[in-house]
Amino acid sequence: MAAEYGFARRGPETGRSMVAAGRCSTTVLRALLRGQPMSPGKVSLAWSAAVGTAVHRATHVAIDADGVLSVTAAHPHWTRELHRSRPLIEARLNRLLGDGAVKRIEISSRTAREERKSHARVRHR
Repeated sequence: MAAEYGFARRGPETGRSMVAAGRCSTTVLRALLRGQPMSPGKVSLAWSAAVGTAVHRATHVAIDADGVLSVTAAHPHWTRELHRSRPLIEARLNRLLGDGAVKRIEISSRTAREERKSHARVRHR
């Protein structure tokens, strides 16, 4: 399997193929996700793998039937970073979800009012 994806190497002692762990996990995740119907959980998992834990925690994502991924960031800082990284993120998501699954990414941030409400809820708990 590793050779068919183009990242196998021969081990120095055994001559067997070795696969970098990071590439292996991405390949396995891609195979698992592509076999599943599109769902909020599938999109969330792919989003987390594509952007990392910190960005995943600071955002909310949803995809519509036309392949438009709506991303709402918790803070304008994240919005700027997402805009800057949009082409890379879109490529990673399409690699995980299937070519053309994400046709466009729309990025917005929560308003200051929504942010204050969110913080108020946390303080009152």
